[in-house]
Amino acid sequence: MIRFLILLGIGYFGYKIIRFWILQHTSLNRPISSKSAGQIDDIMVKDPYCEVYFPKREGVHLKFDGEDLYFCSKECRDKFIAARSEKNE
Repeated sequence: MIRFLILLGIGYFGYKIIRFWILQHTSLNRPISSKSAGQIDDIMVKDPYCEVYFPKREGVHLKFDGEDLYFCSKECRDKFIAARSEKNE
């Protein structure tokens, strides 16, 4: 029983040392981001039709009544245009 506990302890410390060594050599050598600290990569915008938040750069743009609108998909953009045209008729 004592031999088992000693082997278990040695195995545990070996695991911790190997894990520490791997983490030390992998995570410190890679930059987290190419952006400097505090610089925002992209902003989240809300779809005016379905009210879903998504990254602005992935949105579908529409200039409507002088206002820039962004939609999560072409389908939402088309539904928004259809709803507005029905409202104006």
